Amino acid sequence: MTISKDFRFPVSVSWPGHQLACARAPGVEKIDIAVPPEFNGPGGYWSPEQLLVASAASCFAVTFAAIAEQRGIPINSLNVSGTGHIGHRDDGRTGFVAVEVTPRLETEPDCVAAAERTARACHCLVTEALDVPVHVVPLVTAVEPVSV
Repeated sequence: MTISKDFRFPVSVSWPGHQLACARAPGVEKIDIAVPPEFNGPGGYWSPEQLLVASAASCFAVTFAAIAEQRGIPINSLNVSGTGHIGHRDDGRTGFVAVEVTPRLETEPDCVAAAERTARACHCLVTEALDVPVHVVPLVTAVEPVSV
């Protein structure tokens, strides 16, 4: 018998006017969101497009960190950048055509190969939900452990 958990992530979004929206979720600060300048928005706010890419990059970061801990791969530092590519899709509409996720991490010299394999195989719930290719290009460097 399989036991599965069912999770819910409620958010609410209100529209105060113009090109703005305000997102709220229980237990966290609200986020003001606007149309990006690329689409004639006001700028100075998070855009839905940035939030999607940030969701993919942050999901990758926390998922990779959890898997690395389980596998005994030390992480000295981890920074994940993401880039969303918007263009004309095959269906003739404008939308996301790809997302790039670039984890930059430092680990011990004997763990570099394992860290690279783990990063390339890492899948998270957010990136799995996207209907566009997500390209992961890990950049792993070795650092000597600090002697105490």
